[in-house]
Amino acid sequence: MVAEIVCVGTELLLGNIVNTNAQYISKEMARLGIDLYYQTVVGDNEERLSNVLKTALERSDLIIMTGGLGPTKDDLTKEVAAAFFGKELVFDKKTYEHVKNKLESYGIHQMTESQKKQAMVPEGSLVVANTVGLAPGIIMAQGEKAIVMLPGPPKEMKAVLGECCQLFIKRLSDHVFVSINIKCKGPDEMPLREIGEAPIADLLGEILDSENPTVATYAKEDGVLIRVTAAGKTREEALILMKPVVTKIAEILAGKIAWVKEDTD
Repeated sequence: MVAEIVCVGTELLLGNIVNTNAQYISKEMARLGIDLYYQTVVGDNEERLSNVLKTALERSDLIIMTGGLGPTKDDLTKEVAAAFFGKELVFDKKTYEHVKNKLESYGIHQMTESQKKQAMVPEGSLVVANTVGLAPGIIMAQGEKAIVMLPGPPKEMKAVLGECCQLFIKRLSDHVFVSINIKCKGPDEMPLREIGEAPIADLLGEILDSENPTVATYAKEDGVLIRVTAAGKTREEALILMKPVVTKIAEILAGKIAWVKEDTD
């Protein structure tokens, strides 16, 4: 199962907001064992969004989209996604009642036509309630392809993604990813930040070519981080796969390791 993230919003391209959604979704997909190969950001433009979605569906199985589900004319995610699966937008009474009740809780008792738009969903889709906002999440599946649409505001995105993972996404993977982080240090007289990535990589040699688990080095401001990541049916199986590699790294870098811990972020 190969996933791809498509974040929709001109404000992302202009740098008006930081795209924290992509980072959060990426970590969730790794936790669930979903392979994530691509991320794309596209503005609120129907043609460009359509082209991006076309490319994504050609190379990935699961497309996770954020943004563009609001009430305004430039919120086009539902319309474009529905068109790819040949679906019409239909009125969803449950979503309408949710939006109506939510607006009333904000002191708004007259719903505009634009706000009613949020109750229009692709026919045959699974609608996921947004417990902290208005626009619902939407899951569409056809053949071996699926599109999950999430609201853009991070708080709402996180809540709806959690439900989508429980209802649909976690069933798509038969394995999990587990990572162990190893932080390198130098001699006592050498600041941690002066430990170079290249010398560490040279010491590890062919270990960096390992496929499961994979081993990668990262230059950080306070030193070098080594991440060992394994895929297994369970966390325990992944940890067993990693153990000999982590042990070998510890032997090679004896005296140069500050700490070793599982990545749980």
